[in-house]
Amino acid sequence: MAEQDLRVVVLGAGMAGILAGIKLLERGYRDINIYEKADRVGGTWRENTYPGLTCDVPSHHYTYSFERNPDWTRHLPPGAEIQGYFERTTEKYGLNEVIRFNEEASSAEWRDGRWHLGFHSGREDVADVLIAATGVLHKPRFPDIKGADSFEGHLFHSARWDHSVPLEGKRIGVIGNGSTGVQIISALAGKVAKLEHYQRTAQWIMPVENGYFSEEERAAFRDPAVLEEVMDVKGYMEAVEQYTQAITDSDSPGSQHMAAACLQNLEESVTDPELRERLRPDHAPLCKRLIFSPDYYQAIQHPDSELVDSGIECIEPEGIRTRDGQLHELDIIVFATGFHPDCFMRPMAISGRNGASLDKLWQERPLAYLAVSMPDFPNLFMLNGPSGPVGNFSLIDIAENQWGYIEQLMERIRSGECPEIAPTMQAMQDYEAARVEAAKQTVWFKGGCNSWYLDKDGIPSSWPWNYQRFVQEMAAPKWEAFGLSAAVAANT
Repeated sequence: MAEQDLRVVVLGAGMAGILAGIKLLERGYRDINIYEKADRVGGTWRENTYPGLTCDVPSHHYTYSFERNPDWTRHLPPGAEIQGYFERTTEKYGLNEVIRFNEEASSAEWRDGRWHLGFHSGREDVADVLIAATGVLHKPRFPDIKGADSFEGHLFHSARWDHSVPLEGKRIGVIGNGSTGVQIISALAGKVAKLEHYQRTAQWIMPVENGYFSEEERAAFRDPAVLEEVMDVKGYMEAVEQYTQAITDSDSPGSQHMAAACLQNLEESVTDPELRERLRPDHAPLCKRLIFSPDYYQAIQHPDSELVDSGIECIEPEGIRTRDGQLHELDIIVFATGFHPDCFMRPMAISGRNGASLDKLWQERPLAYLAVSMPDFPNLFMLNGPSGPVGNFSLIDIAENQWGYIEQLMERIRSGECPEIAPTMQAMQDYEAARVEAAKQTVWFKGGCNSWYLDKDGIPSSWPWNYQRFVQEMAAPKWEAFGLSAAVAANT
């Protein structure tokens, strides 16, 4: 069959959208557009600019495998450097020519064998293949706290940091103690008049080193052989596998090692017995997304820092009133309260084959076969979609594995063998049933805590098996899951 000249549209120019664009051009796709709702690339690293912003993946592993970066300044990459890396990579691979900025998709409808797209600007487009690279955590979650509108100081979400507000000499309250809240406290301790950290549930903190690379080291990293040795890819992947096994088996050596490290960090780092007990979690390590920090315990023990765990009653014009009746007078309140993890492509209105509605398909929870595709939504593929691996490892590596899988599906369309590709409903239902059953065996479900990993029914929404199984699943599609005949599958 003659190779088809497919039109491909990518939604989002964050990490995954940039990856998709580069790989499409590399494979000879020329009729492509990437639509980005903002005025720059970068996704979460563009949106988040709060003090202390750092990725908890080792710097040299938070890059595309084909575009290593020898110039990281620290062992864990700072947010601004990550943003710069994505901007440079976009420029290097010529993606600015195919990105349309300030264009947010509002609808996508499968009609007459193609995707018909609408945008808030009034623009329309048509695509043979639609790639959703819209990200996972992009819609900020604002807590429902009575009186928030009455606050006379400055109040903003950590993902919408107001850099026009000076911090020096201010009294600052940070609500939320996930990774973001911990990083903000660590960055601001000792630099402001008063710093209060509002804790609802204590978190386990894994100690980590975050030193600086010297100029000599960075110069040496320009030799790919030296960088490869420093990265120790084999050792890193073994650590990733150990981590995922720890999630699925609380008795595994990896789980025991991580739990012991977290406990030791708490016991040895916090000198005040009363504060130590207030910082002691009541759930198993790894039950929530594990927090890595080299200095949070030191920051919260600074004389100008205070842990507040008495619960928030309301926000008043002067500050936060806690449930013990105390008014905490503040100049700035920061909501480090995370994101809505179930949005993905929403609030787009998406309708598939025979009028299938994404909202209807996802009315119980977001679903996707192997986190990549869905029945009745042909030629729509997701990077970092529902039930994909999320956690304390590189989403770039996850996306690259997913792209290898998606690319194989697209080649079937491109060759003309299969004008439409989507998994069968049975394949997705079988996958989801197995996933839910496996999820109930993980520490996320059994560890005794509430977290953003859990859906409204308390089922963990992430990949519930070890990392090696994910890599194996992404290596090659099971064509029968897409309803393809044995003869077609045999041509793979």
